[in-house]
Amino acid sequence: MKDPRDPRPAASTVDRGAAPNPSGAGTKVRLGSLHRCATGAAAFLLLTLAACAPVKPLPALGQVPQFQLLLPDGQPFDSRLLDGHIWVANFIYTTCPGPCPMMSHQMRGIQNSTGGTPEVKLVSFTVDPAHDTPPVLARYAAFFKADTNRWYFLTGEMERLNLLGLNTFKLNSVDGSLSHSTRFVLVDRRRQIRGYYLSSDEAFPGNLLHDIRQLQREPS
Repeated sequence: MKDPRDPRPAASTVDRGAAPNPSGAGTKVRLGSLHRCATGAAAFLLLTLAACAPVKPLPALGQVPQFQLLLPDGQPFDSRLLDGHIWVANFIYTTCPGPCPMMSHQMRGIQNSTGGTPEVKLVSFTVDPAHDTPPVLARYAAFFKADTNRWYFLTGEMERLNLLGLNTFKLNSVDGSLSHSTRFVLVDRRRQIRGYYLSSDEAFPGNLLHDIRQLQREPS
């Protein structure tokens, strides 16, 4: 307690032990904190605006007509089974020594990644219908663990397959040459082609899955 006879002013309990700061360092710290807060607020605002920005729709690149082919069990396949579904297509053949095994492996990856959304379908057309009969395709599908309720391997008349490969998807002819594209095709619920994806592109699976989710958000 201060002696009432001591003429010196009482020391402040707040300032006791605090050294004077003529350099204004405390002010700089406070200004730095305010700058960081302002920067963080601006970044949050930009993220919010980006989240609210409209998503650019995928282009419509063509229309897939109705078609009839054959399933691995020998039963006819009517493309109307795909109406109202998003689906992914590719062209392969079972004796392919090149990219086909990898493409089928990638398709299996898409099957697994969309397992929670069974409305997404997968279609693999053969470019070698002379060899790829329904029993051959059945063995091939089993090897790649295809879900037969979602992943369809299709064969049939060469003329029908050629029209699809050449005129509809604009990927390749089906004429016995066994030459085919390594692209995957994304088709929407209205049978419109909405994207092409090169299987050798490392970003392809992620980009395709992103676009599938975007199509799922479109009005039916």
